[in-house]
Amino acid sequence: MSYSSGEFVLQIKDVAKSFGPVVALKRMSLNVRPGRVHTLLGENGAGKSTLMKILAGLFSPTSGSILLRGQPYAPRNPREAKARGLAIVFQELSLCRNLSVAENVLATHEPGRFGFIDDRALNARAAEIVGELGLPIYVRAQVGDLSIAQRQLVEIAKGLSHPADVVILDEPTSSLSDSEAEILFGIVERLKRRGTAVIYISHRMEEIMRLSDDITIMRDGEYVATTRKEDTSIDKLIALMVGREMKDIYPPREAARPGPQVAPLLVTEKLSCPGKFHDVSIDVRPGEIVGLFGLVGSGRSDVMKALFGLLPAEGSIRLGGETISLRGPSDAIRHGIGFVTENRKEEGLVLAHSVERNINMVALGQFAGGLGLVNSSRERSAAKAEVLRLAIKTANLDTAAGNLSGGNQQKIVIAKWLQTRPRLLILDEPTRGVDVGAKFEIYRIVRQLAAEGTAILMVSSELPEVLGLSDRVVVMHEKRVTANLEAEGLAPETVMTHAAGMKQ
Repeated sequence: MSYSSGEFVLQIKDVAKSFGPVVALKRMSLNVRPGRVHTLLGENGAGKSTLMKILAGLFSPTSGSILLRGQPYAPRNPREAKARGLAIVFQELSLCRNLSVAENVLATHEPGRFGFIDDRALNARAAEIVGELGLPIYVRAQVGDLSIAQRQLVEIAKGLSHPADVVILDEPTSSLSDSEAEILFGIVERLKRRGTAVIYISHRMEEIMRLSDDITIMRDGEYVATTRKEDTSIDKLIALMVGREMKDIYPPREAARPGPQVAPLLVTEKLSCPGKFHDVSIDVRPGEIVGLFGLVGSGRSDVMKALFGLLPAEGSIRLGGETISLRGPSDAIRHGIGFVTENRKEEGLVLAHSVERNINMVALGQFAGGLGLVNSSRERSAAKAEVLRLAIKTANLDTAAGNLSGGNQQKIVIAKWLQTRPRLLILDEPTRGVDVGAKFEIYRIVRQLAAEGTAILMVSSELPEVLGLSDRVVVMHEKRVTANLEAEGLAPETVMTHAAGMKQ
């Protein structure tokens, strides 16, 4: 594409970044025009996050140059970047859970009076920002009481609380429902009409093709190509991003689906948790993948938590024909239930610990010798086997989990539960925030587990993912099950009709 330099609000030329001997960004160039959405596309580890942190003032480039509105741009910290007119909404939330929505949205620029924060003005200004953005959030609510999706909306409001010439949105819909994503899309359109440039990072290809004006692809820390949306296709973008074609994102079954003659492993009858969900009756057979779908607030994730002992529930849970009681996660693990949480950063991993320790942390007991001491050799061999089995990309087993890409972190969470040899594996948003290449690997793992006889219950906000992987789809609306549908040949419109409560 050829434009004059005067058309660009942001110009990045030959920017590189190294951390000692590790090269995170080799050579990156990007030109962004005002009033357009410029999507940055690449697998986890392609260098997108490093580039965004340079723009946000968290890192300084090793080499290269950046111009903002034609002037040299080298912020020393995020506050300076914001003052220069660049706003960024990171995928990883930067909220204080013990503060209110208003206090988070206006953090560092709270309205004051006589040297003190003016609470009335703070709440009024936050309510004005939230109202302008059309976000369904009460500004006096404490962030710790909100769902992951609601916190994501607060993060967006926080990032947009300052006027900006360039707004960077990093995976902003990764935890949003379709209705909440529509709110965000409306915000993006309003930013474009104001002449604001939007740099958009997402792994959802349909979303990219809907919102983008221009698309730049990165691979292995380097610039690959830039194209207009109308000049490309999803298949072309995937091939450029991963360096290979991926015609079948959802791998085929490795074994025949269990028939009705196979007794269910899991059966719940009239399972209820007051205020969370009511009368949920579902079943899952060994080797079967059942997708649990519903809009945010439908109760789907709370059902998962109850089945792992994280929420108290009334009703009946039978596993392998035995009625079980789950007073906590330890009971669930003892009965052979594994749970891959949607919040891997806070609930699934200890980021400062090594890959090895994270993989083995739940199953340490199986490496204990006669005196109760852990056999470090067996522990290391087991972790190495999972790294090979799940194709986890890490320099070595001693690397801190927090240094790995999102996709590889998610594989570690899955590996952690595979070490317990679960009969039932619960997956809550298993591909949240990971790229298409990592998604393909996770889908392959899920298919392989089902072929080995593991019963799988999966929640996902991405309907194509639910339909692409599931054998059956259980739909929830307003905290109740509204449909139990065979996935083969199932139309997305049918599922959404049930999820919206329009068909009973």
